Amino acid sequence: MRILWVKSGNKLLPVDTGGKIRSYNLLRQLALRNEVTLVSNYVGARDDSYERDLQGHFPGAVAINMPRSRSEFFEGLSYCANFFSATPYSVAKFTTPRVRSCIEELLSSEKFDVAICDFLAASLNFPRRPGTPTVLFQHNVESVLWERQAKHERSLLKRIAYKAEALKMASYERTAVNRFDHVIAVSEADRDAMAAMTNRERISVVPTGVDLSQYSRREPTDARGTLVTFSGSMDWEANIDAVEYFVGEIWPAVRQGCPAARFRIVGRDPHRRVLRLASESVEVTGTVPSVIDHLRDSSVVIVPLRIGGGTRLKIYEAMAMGRAVVSTSVGAEGLDVNDGRDILIEDSANGFASSILKLLREDGYRASLESAAAAQASKFDWARIARQFETVLEEVR
Repeated sequence: MRILWVKSGNKLLPVDTGGKIRSYNLLRQLALRNEVTLVSNYVGARDDSYERDLQGHFPGAVAINMPRSRSEFFEGLSYCANFFSATPYSVAKFTTPRVRSCIEELLSSEKFDVAICDFLAASLNFPRRPGTPTVLFQHNVESVLWERQAKHERSLLKRIAYKAEALKMASYERTAVNRFDHVIAVSEADRDAMAAMTNRERISVVPTGVDLSQYSRREPTDARGTLVTFSGSMDWEANIDAVEYFVGEIWPAVRQGCPAARFRIVGRDPHRRVLRLASESVEVTGTVPSVIDHLRDSSVVIVPLRIGGGTRLKIYEAMAMGRAVVSTSVGAEGLDVNDGRDILIEDSANGFASSILKLLREDGYRASLESAAAAQASKFDWARIARQFETVLEEVR
């Protein structure tokens, strides 16, 4: 197949967020058997180094920069300017005439079998009548994500903004999922949510994967002890909320039951709210070369998310390495996991703390969960997941 893949937003490289990990691995696997042309529309000044690296990974890729400031002040002004528009800001800010023209030119001058819109952010850059079968790849149900953020936001001003964005997104997302010929979701839960927007038969599910060549079961290091770990992009609101909730409402009970316990927050660009959590028992690493060593050091990996959408790759990565995971229902939403067998699901602060303490105290219980976790995650290697993705594309073309 000849595949056009359009991704708007952050640079695809380095592969350091959940969405980029999912997109990169699918692209890499698809390119082994198909002719893939990637269009990467990224924010910021032109980055020749990034564009060269992108060519190295995906020859023939087209990179288009959006020379826009990424400061919070500029973001605020841009949001206010877009407030009365029917288009959600999270879509409008990645819509540009240059990208539209590029996609139109590619679709009119070259024969593609299918064109993929990666995330809703790129959707308005697609022509209304592309002449090529199109697929919307939905990593999240965006309207659900914004509703959850509004629900848990403490700032009144931000809560109002999130509610406004959620209302716009609910309307826009319904239109968008019907505009494309087919939709790929990452979980049955997301498919169920979008089934209220369009014919359920137009939505396929391709689950999240894991790179088993990197994330494989390994013996723990001597540093493991009583280490509890959270990993993720620490400038993302869902992760910021998760660690604030954990440190404020769960961690004190864990420390009371196990005074030697340590908590490590691993991830790039920690927000100042995250940095403020650092203490004698809480470590904030900032950007790290790889999360693998930190997972290897861990006795328990936690995912105390209360907001967000899609599926969390970090859970399969930790499970593949044979680590015990405690998550909220939102954190493990949409994943093929089994509470009590290969993961522990807890939505109350007390229950979450009790599960961590049980794992820290009972080596045999933790070992049983770890073995089951590694076995379950082994079913989701990216090569297998990409085959499923490819099958959907074959049916759509």
